[in-house]
Formats: sequence, structure tokens, C-alpha cells
Amino acid sequence: MVWEFQQYINKYNLIAEGDKLILALSGGIDSMVLADLLLKAKVEFVAAHCNFHLRGEESDGDDWFVRKFAENRGIQCFVKHFETEKYAEKYGISIEMAARDLRYAWFEELREQLGYDKIAVAHHADDQAETFFINLLRGAGIRGLKGMQPQNGVIIRPLLWASREQIRKYAAENHIVWREDHTNVESVYLRNRIRNQLLPVFDELQPGARQGLYKSLEHLALENELYRALLKEKFEQIVERDGEVQRLTYSKLIKAKVPEPVEGPTYSFQLLFEWLRLYGFNTDQCRFIHEAMESGIGNQYCSSTHRVVIGRDDLQLSEIKENTNEEIQIEIGEEEILSPIHLCFSKLEKNADFAIDKSPEVAQLDFDKISFPLTLRHWRHGDRFHPLGMKGSKLLSDFFVDQKFTEWQKQHVWLLVSADGDILWVVGHRIDDRYKVVNSTKTIFLCKQIQIDR
Repeated sequence: MVWEFQQYINKYNLIAEGDKLILALSGGIDSMVLADLLLKAKVEFVAAHCNFHLRGEESDGDDWFVRKFAENRGIQCFVKHFETEKYAEKYGISIEMAARDLRYAWFEELREQLGYDKIAVAHHADDQAETFFINLLRGAGIRGLKGMQPQNGVIIRPLLWASREQIRKYAAENHIVWREDHTNVESVYLRNRIRNQLLPVFDELQPGARQGLYKSLEHLALENELYRALLKEKFEQIVERDGEVQRLTYSKLIKAKVPEPVEGPTYSFQLLFEWLRLYGFNTDQCRFIHEAMESGIGNQYCSSTHRVVIGRDDLQLSEIKENTNEEIQIEIGEEEILSPIHLCFSKLEKNADFAIDKSPEVAQLDFDKISFPLTLRHWRHGDRFHPLGMKGSKLLSDFFVDQKFTEWQKQHVWLLVSADGDILWVVGHRIDDRYKVVNSTKTIFLCKQIQIDR
């Protein structure tokens, strides 16, 4: 296995001479085998362990195990503790997604801090199979079905060629000790259900079924590369640059249409989607834009980084410039003049006569849930909040699209933000559902927006 490991690294140029790595070391069999292989290959690396505090004493046991292993092998070890469940609840995402976001953000932060080159993770071939079926169930296209790649930016996967069986055999032969995560045998998460329920049935369909899937994933990866290359050529033919603006003329896009079923997608839509997804636009936004080409002149749609303007003869794509970093601290009972709005803040006790004011110029919030002091600021890329009426969180940029904000509105809207960083109110539009007034509310924080003449 050592030879295959080195061959795979060389084939994809995953580790160059002199590269310094951060190894994501969970203490499980996969990462412990990867650590052993890296040591034998004499690659310089440090260990990074995430304690997500999801399995009580087991999580702390993994923490201790990794520290002890690193100490015995003379490996520098970094450990980060996370409040994973709170993060997932705050942003309305799954525990799996929360853990993924937290660990990769920290790995990159650590890499930049140390000045290291790459981050090594221990994904293997069976992870590929599980990922394929996860993405298949979610309706992914070729980009999703091709699975994980040996390298994605600074993330490398040197074990992607090895099966779980090969890894276990190597661990046994080399007397490698690891920590077993009991949740791997529980079918709570989708990935575990695929691993424990679907794949065993899949393997019984015919001999070598798993190997056939691995070959298909390799073909999909190669076909995806070819598809992307052809798309790049096509974009060079139909997209023109005018300074900082990219223009896609309708006539060139429409020529891409071919005969098709009445309700099927057009080549023009697929090209539009593939072009705009490069700039952060999702499928629904692209459908809106595609439909608006007929009659929506002047409409604007925004991703977190770019905006599209519907022109008479073309789509105009440009980068969104960063908002001002202006912030205004406020105190209860204080009035602030913000061009061109006047905001008033006050505190009052809830009584039997209280009624919800549905005016967008008024925000009624549960005072006892708010952390002070408050700040008024403009939006930033990545801002999320829980729009009133929604259970989960939403990117503010997506909220802007849903509400059909113009670019001017987007750049000039104010946000009322708590000391914890939660967006309490998109001023004049929507409050955060977590801070709404409920039956148990005792004290109300009242915010009013008054239009003034200039």
C-alpha cells in the first residue's frame, strides 16, 4: 500500500518537494493510516484535530488520543473546540454541514497562520461511493456526480484511491491503533444510511459492482473536465468584455437552441446557467433571469459577489463592489439620523392592549432576547439571518434576490445588528424570526423608521 500511495501522489502531483502539510487527524482509522503513510514518506506535517463535542466523553477521548499520538511521534498538534450544535441552530443547518463548515474554515485559518502549503484529509474510495449516491439523491449534474477530486485548491486527498477494506488491512498489518466512532454504525445521517443500508445491497447486485462504480466516477471526472473546457471555449465566443462589464447578447445565446421536448430545458438556459454559476448564481436565479430576458428590461439580480442587469439586447454582468464599513453604535432611547432615514428606538412593557404592527417601517422585538449594544451597518458578503416566517437561515444576498432589490437598495439598506452579530432587522423590510414578539415576551424593543425629506 505504501507503493500505491506514493504512485497516486506522483500521478496527481499532490505533494511537491518541500511542501508542508496540515493533516486533519480525527483519530479514526482513515486519518491514522494516512498519518502513518505520511511519516513513512517523510512528508513534513502537523496534526489538526477538531473536537466538535457531539459525543460527550468519546469526543474528549478522541482529543486525548490524538494529542498522545502526536506527542509520541514528535508531531506538532493543534486542537480546536467547537460549539457545533449552537452553530447549526444559529444558521439553521444540519450538524453535518455545521461540522464541515467549522473544520474547513479553521484548517484554512491555521494553514495561513503557519504559512503551510496544503491540507491533507483522509477521504477514500468508499467515501466517493457514498458521495455519489448523496449527490444523485439531491439531483446533481455531472459536476456533483463526478465526486471528490484528488486535489481541490489547497485540499488534497492522498487516500482517495484506497477502499475501506484496503485501509483496514493495512492498519492490521502495521499494528495501527485508532479510535472507533460508534455513530458510524448508526443510520441517523444520510451518509450513514447509504453506507450501512444501500451499499451492501449494491455490492450484492453483481460481482465487482463497487469497482464498476469507481470506474464510472473516473469517467465522469474526465468527462467533466472536457465539458468545462468546451464551455470555456463557448463562453469566449458568446461573451464580450466591456471594461469591467461582461455582456452576453441574446442573439448569440438563442442560436444555441436546438429542437427539444416542449417542456425540456433549452441549451440556451444550460449555457446561461453554466456561465452565471461561475459567479455565485443558483439554479432558481438563473431561471428567473432566463425568463426575464423577454420582458424584464432593467431588472437586476445579485449573487453574493456579482449582479446581472437585464438589458434590451444583452445581459450585463459586473462585480459588486464592497459596501462601506460604516457602523453606527446606538443606545436605547437614542435617535439617529441616517441618510435618508430617521430611526427611533425605545423600550416598553407588553400589556393586554399590545398588537403586532405589520408595517415594514416598524420592528417589534423581544427585548430579553437581544444582546446589547446594537450596531447599524450595511450588509456584508456571507451575512445570514432568519427571515420572519422561516425556520432556517437565509443568505442576505438571496433575500435581496427574493425581494427583487435593485442594486441601489442592496447597497444602501441598513441592518440592525446585536452584540452577538445576529441581524435583528433588515431596516424597513423584515425582522429576524428568532427575535419576534411571542406570548412569553414581557418587554418589547420598538424600532421605528420615519422617512424624511432632504
